Amino acid sequence: MLPTIHLLEQTDFPDIQRDRLDSLQVNLGYLCNQSCVHCHVNAGPTRRELMSRETVELLLEVLRVKEIAELDITGGAPEMNPNFRYLVEQARELGVRVIDRCNLSILLEPGYDYLAGFLAEQQVTITASLPCYSENNVDAQRGKGVFSKSIEALQLLNKLGYGKGAGLQLNLVYNPVGPFLPPPQQQLKADYSEQLARDFGIVFDELFTITNMPISRFGSMLLSRNEFDSYMCLLRSNYSAANLGAVMCRNLISVDWQGYLYDCDFNQMLELPLHAQAPTGGAVQPKRHLRDLLHDDFVGQPIKVGEHCYGCTAGQGSSCGGALD
Repeated sequence: MLPTIHLLEQTDFPDIQRDRLDSLQVNLGYLCNQSCVHCHVNAGPTRRELMSRETVELLLEVLRVKEIAELDITGGAPEMNPNFRYLVEQARELGVRVIDRCNLSILLEPGYDYLAGFLAEQQVTITASLPCYSENNVDAQRGKGVFSKSIEALQLLNKLGYGKGAGLQLNLVYNPVGPFLPPPQQQLKADYSEQLARDFGIVFDELFTITNMPISRFGSMLLSRNEFDSYMCLLRSNYSAANLGAVMCRNLISVDWQGYLYDCDFNQMLELPLHAQAPTGGAVQPKRHLRDLLHDDFVGQPIKVGEHCYGCTAGQGSSCGGALD
């Protein structure tokens, strides 16, 4: 795989600082039942990096002590971590809103037949990747047969009450299948709603459009096709300063499977750790850990930026919660 970090570190992207910490986005590991072309964490069936029970316990302590409102769980397929069920149950007991970044097909894998019912019982918000309502486009990006499994999983979730206003929120995520920006989010949501309801009887709450980042597998693909420079030009030429105030890194900290902290999930994959002053005002520390969050939330500290940050501020903007404007 061709790395892109050397093309992204030097940047003229504006300086931004942290605001109040509202959400922890936690990567439980890179093990996944799929290997998607656009995956920025290079997850797959052969990965073995998984968050330990000890780190999960520390994570729960941070949620409790800092009274953090939201736990956004990612992977890989986060459900494949043996500690997933325990983490969800304990976080919900604390009154924390839990989001599961679900690839849908995991709900149908042998040994995970309990999962859909468990998520409903715990009132977990499901944010599920469905990069298109076209079978050909989805299978090209995520693997043969993934579209039909995704549809079956969505129908199962609907039967449990997800997406039907019963307090069980079901959100879908769109990623472009190539080096271009997502279309307007609201119009695309209308298209998804019409197509999925008509063809499969599926309903959902929100559609989030997320710009592909020029890192990991997608970045490597751009380099191999000599499209990296043109894609970066697209992102930079569509930069909107109005999106700076709403970028997710202002109110979110990303946590890797070992418990180390990053300004966002993309910086995590680029191995650009969160740098912040020690709680006593001492020197900048090279790498911060979950245990540091027991004493500080880094409000007002600078966020580590790079050329890839133009992906979050281009056009309508992009975050893990979809478009920014």
